[in-house]
Amino acid sequence: MIAAAMGAARVKKPRYSYTAARGHCNTPPARQLAATVMTRYQEAQRTFHSADGYPMTSARQTAPSLDEAEIAKFSAMAAEWWDPKGKFAVLHAFNPVRLRYIREHAAAAFGLDPKAEKPLEGLTVLDIGCGGGLISCPLAEMGARVTAIDPAEKNIKTASLHAREAGLDIDFRPIAAETLAEDGESFDIVLNMEVLEHVSDPRAFVATCASLARPGGLMFCATLNRTLKSFALAIVGAEYILGWMPKGTHHWEKFITPDELRAWLKEADMTVLDETGVAYNPLTGKWLKAPRDMDVNYMLVAQRGKSAKDG
Repeated sequence: MIAAAMGAARVKKPRYSYTAARGHCNTPPARQLAATVMTRYQEAQRTFHSADGYPMTSARQTAPSLDEAEIAKFSAMAAEWWDPKGKFAVLHAFNPVRLRYIREHAAAAFGLDPKAEKPLEGLTVLDIGCGGGLISCPLAEMGARVTAIDPAEKNIKTASLHAREAGLDIDFRPIAAETLAEDGESFDIVLNMEVLEHVSDPRAFVATCASLARPGGLMFCATLNRTLKSFALAIVGAEYILGWMPKGTHHWEKFITPDELRAWLKEADMTVLDETGVAYNPLTGKWLKAPRDMDVNYMLVAQRGKSAKDG
């Protein structure tokens, strides 16, 4: 999500000479910043080791996907979810392209009209890691019957309050995906938007979430690729240079490559129908689909296989 920060920085061209800039980069603060960033990158590389090629953390709660540190981090910012200029400003700017992607592919898969007043009417949607409800509320307005879950109770309270004020009927629950899976619930659409990079075992989490999609149902995923480019933009650019997010918001070693995600989806009996990168246009100030650039942010939609009895 962080190309927005870098893009915005490129729009305003400060007046400075190359010589002055080069001299500034040799100042003690700049050297300290460079050393800090390099340390973060080296730590991320060392962390990226486990039997299945993905780092495991020590966080182990009742739901194995939960990472207590991540829950605490987002709980602390719960009151700011609906402030378009606050800590979630990037998500607000990112929302239109996410919603269009969901609407268009859901309508195509279920034979609905994407231009209708309520294009998702009649569909059941599960929003996993819903946060303050930035996606849940617009989807409910599109006619979907939305269940939204988040392990952080403060997020659920914020989302519920906003939904009530907007007159929306959304089933918000402060629980983990594993709980719903154990109860045998299923949905037409399952959303994993900016969640996978914050769980402790993404491979197992993908399998759990896939089980929540009914046969023939869809799962949408949006996350960050693990590349040098994403380290430069999402870690160095956003957290250390531009200060758009608190340092430590993202952990590069927890980013997920498209190949990894495709493999995990295949193991879960899901077929990828479409995938695209998402990039920020600094001239328009909008996020757009960028099918050829999945180096940083990307989204995909996959469909769960149908059993013989489902045809």
